[in-house]
Amino acid sequence: MQKIVEFIQNYYETKEFIPLHEPRFNGNEKKYLNDCIDSTFVSSVGKYVDKFEEEFAKKVGSKYAIATVNGTSALHISLILADVEKDDEVITQALTFVATCNAISYIGAKPIFVDVDLDTMGLSPKSLESFLKNNCEVIDNKCFNKTTSKIIKACVPMHTFGHSCRIDEIKTICEAWCISLVEDAAESLGTYYKKQHTGTFSKLGAFSFNGNKIITSGGGGVIVTDDEILAKRAKHLTTTAKVPHKWEYVHDEIGFNYRMPNLNAALLVAQVEQLDVFLKSKRDLATSYEEFFKDNGKVDFVKEPKDSKSNYWLQAVIVKDLNKRDEFLDYTNKNGVMTRPIWKLMNELDMFKDCQCSSLENSKYLEQRVVNISSSVIL
Repeated sequence: MQKIVEFIQNYYETKEFIPLHEPRFNGNEKKYLNDCIDSTFVSSVGKYVDKFEEEFAKKVGSKYAIATVNGTSALHISLILADVEKDDEVITQALTFVATCNAISYIGAKPIFVDVDLDTMGLSPKSLESFLKNNCEVIDNKCFNKTTSKIIKACVPMHTFGHSCRIDEIKTICEAWCISLVEDAAESLGTYYKKQHTGTFSKLGAFSFNGNKIITSGGGGVIVTDDEILAKRAKHLTTTAKVPHKWEYVHDEIGFNYRMPNLNAALLVAQVEQLDVFLKSKRDLATSYEEFFKDNGKVDFVKEPKDSKSNYWLQAVIVKDLNKRDEFLDYTNKNGVMTRPIWKLMNELDMFKDCQCSSLENSKYLEQRVVNISSSVIL
């Protein structure tokens, strides 16, 4: 453990406290922020919101991008656009950040948890197909859960720590079972699966720009889609469903105050300009970690899975002896190197403990052993 701490301290060239992941603002952030302030357009109307949406869509290869206040709101609206309604069910993974399940719950829908693959840490196509075959049937192009008699409207896989799940296989299964696919790509900006950017395999994908993400505006999120109708409706719903007019306030349905402010967008325009540099730094760090851990019999470094080019947003290791994980966490944090465990499984939280689950053998294994280690960009 001492060698790990020393390696990280030497890599970051400091003996001070090393956070898990901190943002880098070394580009045009201040310039664009000052320009935004001078324009007085600091709220959800302004040139930087439009510019960011255009640049982001180009970056990931989608036709449209709709900026939101955070990734959870992006996912919430995406599920509404996927026609998820109260009392519907949505399949997702138990090994995820709570925002995935919160977005489902905001609608009044209920999560169903299936297992993940060990190598991707993302939703397992085999577990998904097994659950559907054992519990569901398709009637009139709707997927019915025979256990609950409810409709399963959507499936939300998450690309864990920037490593793509087998999203093409998941898409094929969802299409066969008449289930809408919505990608939780919150952590995977810059990640490609079979040379296609994550978040673009489905009709709707959601990204996050929280303070610890690979690019950030403090908060922020975005919805991506190739469907013009969905894009227009996403913008409408996130702008309080206000009917455009020079002075009148007319709203034609219940909407949400989810539009990204121009101030945040100004930061993101500058951050997108540096994304390729950030990604290179992440990959260089991953290469160094992989070399460091290659002969370590107690800890495995998590590498990008087959067919994936990962952004390596958060670097991770698997502590093989589950009894040693907490010792690892305690030693590193006490010695100035921040580490943290992976999330507690969603079905173990009080608000989701009565949700239907498949076997979660892989999820439990990873929950007990995965630790995130220092992942900040070095410029």
